[in-house]
Amino acid sequence: MTREGIRRLLVIAGESAWCLTQARDFAAEQGGEVQWVSDSPDVPQASSPRALQRLLGREFSHAVFDARHGFDVAAFAALSGTLTAGSWLILLTPPLANWPTTPDADSIRWSDAAGAIATPNFIHHFCRTLQDDDEALIWSQHHAFSSPDFPRRPPWHPATGAPEREQAAILERLACQPPAVTVVTAPRGRGKSALAGMHLAQLAGDAIVTAPTRAATDVMAHYAGERFRFMAPDALAQQLADGDAPDARWLIVDEAAAIPGPLLHQLVAGFPQALLTTTVQGYEGTGQGFLLKFCAGFPGLHHETLSTPLRWAAGCPLEAFISRALLFEEDILIRVPEGDYQIAPLERASWQQDPVQPAALYRLLASAHYRTSPLDLRRMMDAPGQHVWQARTRSAPLAALWLVDEGGLSPALSQAVWAGFRRPRGNLVAQSLAAHGGDPLAATLKGQRISRIAVHPYRQREGIGQALIARALREAGEWDYLSVSFGYTRELWRFWQRAGFQLVRAGSYREASSGCYTAMALLPITAAGRALVNREQQRLARDLPWLTAWRDEPLDLPPAADQALNEADWQELAGFAFAYRPLSASTAALQRLLIACDLPLAALRAQLIEGHDETQTCARLHLNGRKALLAAQRQQTATALARLDESRSKTLHDQVINLQFF
Repeated sequence: MTREGIRRLLVIAGESAWCLTQARDFAAEQGGEVQWVSDSPDVPQASSPRALQRLLGREFSHAVFDARHGFDVAAFAALSGTLTAGSWLILLTPPLANWPTTPDADSIRWSDAAGAIATPNFIHHFCRTLQDDDEALIWSQHHAFSSPDFPRRPPWHPATGAPEREQAAILERLACQPPAVTVVTAPRGRGKSALAGMHLAQLAGDAIVTAPTRAATDVMAHYAGERFRFMAPDALAQQLADGDAPDARWLIVDEAAAIPGPLLHQLVAGFPQALLTTTVQGYEGTGQGFLLKFCAGFPGLHHETLSTPLRWAAGCPLEAFISRALLFEEDILIRVPEGDYQIAPLERASWQQDPVQPAALYRLLASAHYRTSPLDLRRMMDAPGQHVWQARTRSAPLAALWLVDEGGLSPALSQAVWAGFRRPRGNLVAQSLAAHGGDPLAATLKGQRISRIAVHPYRQREGIGQALIARALREAGEWDYLSVSFGYTRELWRFWQRAGFQLVRAGSYREASSGCYTAMALLPITAAGRALVNREQQRLARDLPWLTAWRDEPLDLPPAADQALNEADWQELAGFAFAYRPLSASTAALQRLLIACDLPLAALRAQLIEGHDETQTCARLHLNGRKALLAAQRQQTATALARLDESRSKTLHDQVINLQFF
């Protein structure tokens, strides 16, 4: 395998103790040079799957991945990318016959179910891929292990450290390139980071390197040598905003798709030339959407690709298996589906009965979105409450709409969510309507949230996305509303407005993935849904003057009501003072309280009126951190309410406190 430059997968399937014994015997034979990944207490030497991000950029000779109790497929794929030529990736699983019905502990992270669920669609797909693969090995308990006589492959010549053919051609073009943005994309293991380091080493002027994490730039630093100069994205952005830009001509960004788009635009705009490298296929959760959405914003952008693997040979069996098992192939955008289309639901049973059809639809969703990870594949296959509508021609998918069931909480639980006493799993919009909106019973209504919508880029602006939403609306049945949560841009908001959605929430913080402020919108279906939308729109219009990020945004809202304290404000302020309503949800009501009350209320006024941030406010008031500041602000709100109407404040206090005992 080392001579041929390949890695292989070995699945050890059986009872938990037996699997672990075989893996330990293998590790002992290798002299302990094996990377273990497991959350199980009987593997104390292992790294947790959730910590695997720290291992990216490193290399290992062999690895054991423990999926006996739960299968984090994103970590599994990431681990495969760290293995050198000649390595085995050993996967420990339950008996294959029982695996589809075995609850998967990893599902707790992504299924929104109360406990672990079985994941039959994904496991059947994984096992089918495994059994169809002549290059993977399976060792099942109570069965003799045999290794097939694999055909010989030609000898492989590992990279020498000098630029390979594709790298050399790109380096030559970069060396004579006028000011521009260059993006280099490729699957993992093709030498993107090494290329960036080589470019750094040959530069005549200074350059700044940035990346999502410093550890991810180790390969680049090795090739760049003393020319390597790293700054974290946030710190670099702050310097640029302060007018204190580093004296450098080039910006080098590694794994650029993992940095929020607006932040990346800000960084790139601060330098005459930029080189961005990123993986557009695989487990990092990026996808072709990086090219379609981010890169389209740069006129004259240069796009380069690397296709030849450097750390292993082309056609490596392990890489090929991972790509097939997790549907990493992204050729869906190359073929243009022509002709008329039909809209129909995607039946979940098709993952087992006709897997080609749902796989193509998933690839379309993955290709069209900036963030897609293997967790989305698992959620689409097996999580409860998922519904997918598709627009298809006779030969291929054109568009997809992915809906998730939400809401229907009990009145007591919804009120506990409003007060901040509970945060049950899932229900993104339904919970936000209660936790950040003005109606404690908002989460009792039932809605379907649009999780993803995608239209093939060569068939956009034909109304296909609107047609999918209209069909979902007609089939909504018992639901009170359709909902969507999105990173706000005017263009995107116009799309949702045309579909009939109405804005009900404008967030106070930027989404980590998009860099945009979060917005939520509803399309009401029932009378209860329409009443909820009316209440939330009136609240948003009234609060808008206090929402700094949105003051200059032309939003389609009803006329703002009087700013004097009203019944809704008293309820909001009681939730903040006596429970755990967040400051961001209560800001406008607190501003009206500060106008109505003449008490000093220093912790509130310093942050809300004078504009000091948390650190400045804590230093000024000699408070020990954010928790102490928030406690002081809640106490001062309670004091102000008692000053305005002590009896009313006491009644609201008792009502709010009782919400935690539902």
